Amino acid sequence: MSGTLNKVMLIGHLGDEVKMHYFEGGGCVGRFPLATNETYTSKQTNERVTNTEWHNIVVRNKAAEICEKYLTKGDKVYVEGRIKTRKWQDDSGNDRYSTEIQVTDFTFLSTKKDSDATAAANNNVQQQAKPNTEKPTSQPIAGDDDLPF
Repeated sequence: MSGTLNKVMLIGHLGDEVKMHYFEGGGCVGRFPLATNETYTSKQTNERVTNTEWHNIVVRNKAAEICEKYLTKGDKVYVEGRIKTRKWQDDSGNDRYSTEIQVTDFTFLSTKKDSDATAAANNNVQQQAKPNTEKPTSQPIAGDDDLPF
Protein backbone atom coordinates (compact mmCIF):
# COMPACT_ATOMS: atom_id res chain seq x y z
CA MET A 1 0.00 0.00 0.00
CA SER A 2 1.61 3.24 -1.09
CA GLY A 3 -0.85 5.68 0.52
CA THR A 4 -0.96 6.88 4.10
CA LEU A 5 -3.79 7.22 6.58
CA ASN A 6 -4.29 9.67 9.44
CA LYS A 7 -7.55 8.69 11.13
CA VAL A 8 -8.60 8.76 14.78
CA MET A 9 -11.77 7.39 16.37
CA LEU A 10 -12.37 8.07 20.06
CA ILE A 11 -15.20 7.50 22.51
CA GLY A 12 -14.79 9.38 25.76
CA HIS A 13 -16.12 11.89 28.24
CA LEU A 14 -15.73 15.67 28.10
CA GLY A 15 -13.32 16.91 30.72
CA ASP A 16 -14.56 20.50 30.54
CA GLU A 17 -17.02 22.76 28.74
CA VAL A 18 -16.46 23.58 25.05
CA LYS A 19 -14.34 26.75 24.80
CA MET A 20 -15.24 28.85 21.75
CA HIS A 21 -13.02 31.24 19.78
CA TYR A 22 -14.66 33.48 17.17
CA PHE A 23 -12.88 35.11 14.22
CA GLU A 24 -13.58 38.32 12.29
CA GLY A 25 -14.55 36.47 9.12
CA GLY A 26 -17.42 34.72 10.91
CA GLY A 27 -15.69 31.38 11.51
CA CYS A 28 -15.18 29.82 14.91
CA VAL A 29 -13.28 27.05 16.64
CA GLY A 30 -14.37 25.02 19.65
CA ARG A 31 -11.90 23.19 21.89
CA PHE A 32 -12.43 20.70 24.69
CA PRO A 33 -10.51 17.95 26.46
CA LEU A 34 -11.72 14.36 26.01
CA ALA A 35 -10.86 11.56 28.46
CA THR A 36 -10.55 7.93 27.40
CA ASN A 37 -9.98 5.17 29.94
CA GLU A 38 -8.16 1.85 29.87
CA THR A 39 -8.95 -0.58 32.68
CA TYR A 40 -7.12 -3.81 33.45
CA THR A 41 -6.25 -6.06 36.39
CA SER A 42 -2.63 -5.94 37.55
CA LYS A 43 -1.06 -9.42 37.63
CA GLN A 44 1.28 -8.49 40.52
CA THR A 45 -1.25 -6.92 42.89
CA ASN A 46 -4.47 -8.40 41.45
CA GLU A 47 -5.99 -4.90 41.70
CA ARG A 48 -8.04 -3.14 39.08
CA VAL A 49 -6.03 -0.33 37.43
CA THR A 50 -7.52 2.50 35.36
CA ASN A 51 -5.38 4.71 33.14
CA THR A 52 -6.88 7.90 31.71
CA GLU A 53 -5.58 9.45 28.51
CA TRP A 54 -6.48 13.07 27.70
CA HIS A 55 -6.99 14.29 24.13
CA ASN A 56 -7.25 17.88 22.87
CA ILE A 57 -10.29 18.03 20.59
CA VAL A 58 -10.82 20.78 17.99
CA VAL A 59 -14.10 21.34 16.11
CA ARG A 60 -14.74 24.09 13.59
CA ASN A 61 -17.56 26.40 12.52
CA LYS A 62 -21.10 24.91 12.64
CA ALA A 63 -19.88 21.72 14.32
CA ALA A 64 -18.28 23.82 17.07
CA GLU A 65 -21.51 25.73 17.64
CA ILE A 66 -23.50 22.48 17.88
CA CYS A 67 -21.01 21.04 20.38
CA GLU A 68 -21.12 24.20 22.47
CA LYS A 69 -24.91 24.15 22.54
CA TYR A 70 -25.46 20.49 23.43
CA LEU A 71 -22.35 19.19 25.21
CA THR A 72 -21.36 19.75 28.82
CA LYS A 73 -18.66 18.41 31.07
CA GLY A 74 -19.01 14.66 31.62
CA ASP A 75 -21.03 13.93 28.45
CA LYS A 76 -20.03 10.89 26.41
CA VAL A 77 -19.22 11.54 22.75
CA TYR A 78 -17.78 9.75 19.73
CA VAL A 79 -15.36 11.83 17.65
CA GLU A 80 -13.65 10.99 14.40
CA GLY A 81 -10.92 13.00 12.77
CA ARG A 82 -7.19 13.28 12.26
CA ILE A 83 -4.15 13.98 14.41
CA LYS A 84 -2.44 17.30 13.92
CA THR A 85 0.57 18.70 15.77
CA ARG A 86 0.90 22.47 16.01
CA LYS A 87 4.09 24.36 16.80
CA TRP A 88 3.88 27.70 18.60
CA GLN A 89 5.99 29.96 20.79
CA ASP A 90 5.21 30.78 24.40
CA ASP A 91 5.70 34.19 26.04
CA SER A 92 9.39 33.42 26.65
CA GLY A 93 10.00 32.62 22.98
CA ASN A 94 10.36 28.86 23.56
CA ASP A 95 9.01 26.49 20.92
CA ARG A 96 6.00 24.56 22.18
CA TYR A 97 4.07 21.73 20.56
CA SER A 98 0.43 20.74 20.89
CA THR A 99 -1.09 17.54 19.50
CA GLU A 100 -4.80 17.83 18.69
CA ILE A 101 -7.59 15.80 17.14
CA GLN A 102 -9.11 17.81 14.26
CA VAL A 103 -12.71 16.51 14.24
CA THR A 104 -14.41 15.65 10.94
CA ASP A 105 -17.41 13.77 12.40
CA PHE A 106 -18.98 13.31 15.83
CA THR A 107 -21.95 11.66 17.52
CA PHE A 108 -23.40 12.51 20.91
CA LEU A 109 -23.68 9.29 22.90
CA SER A 110 -25.11 10.83 26.05
CA THR A 111 -25.75 14.39 27.05
CA LYS A 112 -26.91 15.78 30.35
CA LYS A 113 -30.13 16.98 28.75
CA ASP A 114 -30.75 13.51 27.28
CA SER A 115 -30.12 11.77 30.60
CA ASP A 116 -32.46 14.20 32.39
CA ALA A 117 -35.17 13.48 29.79
CA THR A 118 -34.55 9.72 30.08
CA ALA A 119 -34.80 9.88 33.87
CA ALA A 120 -38.09 11.78 33.63
CA ALA A 121 -39.44 9.27 31.10
CA ASN A 122 -38.39 6.34 33.30
CA ASN A 123 -40.12 7.98 36.26
CA ASN A 124 -43.36 8.27 34.25
CA VAL A 125 -43.12 4.63 33.13
CA GLN A 126 -42.60 3.48 36.72
CA GLN A 127 -45.65 5.44 37.85
CA GLN A 128 -47.76 3.91 35.08
CA ALA A 129 -46.51 0.40 35.88
CA LYS A 130 -47.86 0.48 39.45
CA PRO A 131 -50.74 -1.96 39.87
CA ASN A 132 -54.16 -0.40 39.84
CA THR A 133 -56.05 -1.41 43.00
CA GLU A 134 -59.20 0.53 42.13
CA LYS A 135 -62.23 -1.31 40.76
CA PRO A 136 -63.03 -0.56 37.12
CA THR A 137 -65.90 1.89 36.72
CA SER A 138 -66.77 1.11 33.12
CA GLN A 139 -68.86 -1.85 32.00
CA PRO A 140 -67.48 -4.32 29.43
CA ILE A 141 -68.60 -3.63 25.88
CA ALA A 142 -71.35 -5.96 24.71
CA GLY A 143 -70.51 -8.01 21.65
CA ASP A 144 -66.79 -8.57 22.35
CA ASP A 145 -67.37 -12.24 21.51
CA ASP A 146 -68.02 -11.32 17.86
CA LEU A 147 -64.46 -10.05 17.22
CA PRO A 148 -62.64 -12.07 14.53
CA PHE A 149 -59.34 -12.22 16.47
